[in-house]
Amino acid sequence: MHRGGVLFRLDTVREAALDALALLLPVECAGCGLPDRAVCADCRAALRPEPSGRRLPDGTPVFSGLDYEGAVRQVILAFKEQGRAELARALAPALGAAVVEAGDTIDLSGAEVVAVPGSRRARRRRGFDPVAALVARAGLDRARVFAPARPHAAQKTLSIEERARNLDGVFEVTASVAGRRFLLVDDVVTTGATLSAAARALRSAGAEVVAAAVVASTPKLFGPSVGSRRERPAAFP
Repeated sequence: MHRGGVLFRLDTVREAALDALALLLPVECAGCGLPDRAVCADCRAALRPEPSGRRLPDGTPVFSGLDYEGAVRQVILAFKEQGRAELARALAPALGAAVVEAGDTIDLSGAEVVAVPGSRRARRRRGFDPVAALVARAGLDRARVFAPARPHAAQKTLSIEERARNLDGVFEVTASVAGRRFLLVDDVVTTGATLSAAARALRSAGAEVVAAAVVASTPKLFGPSVGSRRERPAAFP
């Protein structure tokens, strides 16, 4: 009972501190637009991870912490497109959950985390690297093996086939990766074109890409679902 009372008081103090901060630095919820919170209580609940797994078109298993819809989509867009770097704190648990789900499903022993790189132009526009910020906030060590992505057209207006062509030659491996194992991480996967292109670059350089993990995905756009080894022991050979 005492412990519960302490937790209750800590939550109360936290909310009071946020109220005071909102008076000095007015904000609105990235998920729904309500005032006074970067992410309100309802949208924080929507960001609670529910990991799932799919396969990319090239067969690579990819695990996500959330579905890319509703408040989740709005928070991620605010994080990336509005430069709200503070939202990494709210989104990082979903990436961490995706990594845990990957480890529960396949063998990640010896695998290094590598982030899909953004372009220099995108970093200048945003003021930070979103994927690197998420990796750091999730407490993951990141291997630096990619050069910044080469300039390319925005993916969101392109078809699935156009996305794949658009990313041809965009990712360059600048470190010795032969014989090394990697877990690719990114913020969002839709068609899987970006992750597939990054995985292809690593494999062409002699590396093994065992899986990918992302904050959120639109699973209806690619591949069948897969569960953990405990649930589906035959999901992965």
